[in-house]
Amino acid sequence: MQKNNRVASATISILLLLASSFLISGCSPKDSEGGASKEAPQVTIKNKGSDTMVNLAQAWAEQYVDVTSKASVEVSGGGSGTGVAALINGTVDIANCSRQIKPKELELAAQNTGKVPQEFIVGYDALAVYVHQDAPIDKITIPQLAEIYGQNGTITKWNHLNITHSDCPSDIIIRISRQSNSGTYFYFREALLGTNRDFRIGSLDLHGSKDVVEVIGRTPCAIGYSGMGYATSHVKMLEVAVDANSPYYPPTLDNVLAKTYPIARPLYMYSLGEPTGEIKVYLDWILSPEGQKIVEKLGFVPLENN
Repeated sequence: MQKNNRVASATISILLLLASSFLISGCSPKDSEGGASKEAPQVTIKNKGSDTMVNLAQAWAEQYVDVTSKASVEVSGGGSGTGVAALINGTVDIANCSRQIKPKELELAAQNTGKVPQEFIVGYDALAVYVHQDAPIDKITIPQLAEIYGQNGTITKWNHLNITHSDCPSDIIIRISRQSNSGTYFYFREALLGTNRDFRIGSLDLHGSKDVVEVIGRTPCAIGYSGMGYATSHVKMLEVAVDANSPYYPPTLDNVLAKTYPIARPLYMYSLGEPTGEIKVYLDWILSPEGQKIVEKLGFVPLENN
């Protein structure tokens, strides 16, 4: 009887062991072809900054997960200034910027982290001037924009542009702008006003590039600026000229590459120190033809050599 009990006990133990093995193997992830899935990423790259670039950065991150199992990428926005501040504090690996980093910011990063941020141009953006789709205006000059947005500006109403705006009874131009931590804000201000003049107060300052376009799309009296990749059917992008004696150009890929559209800029990524390991691999992939295809797909301008 004892022998039978020992045999039964051993049999039960074997069955339990087999069942455990079956459950473990049965719960293992499978890929779409029925084999074992890729291993979980071993490295997380932290990427933060420009709201202009956040959709592009997210698209890069999602596509990158599909081509590698060695790294995942965490993307967040907040503005170019927010990304640079995080880089200075050493809390991110890569900062996205729609403006160039300032010498003082490079110095602070080196002081705080012992590493000097390295610059990478990852694409280009035409900063479009937007109005409502039904607005009776199709083109504008840089000096006119300066008088709309600049301190002590002389253009406050649509009739100052020789325009009769029937959908805007007050005739007052509603200026849509970005918050001051935005790289787009800094670039647009410098492109219009140089370094010796500031924006006038009283604009509606929004957090994100998409927000600007959405508000203009439902505000007939408004004018604003944002990346050309954020255009919708509710707005139109104006042709822009350097001055009244110069040709007008729309914000297009060809005009950005030809350097004829006057409000175009590089898009930057900054690594904390010389990139190594998976961070270097990721940046190299972004600069590759595969990464640059995503730039064009999202309405930005890819690097000329891709």
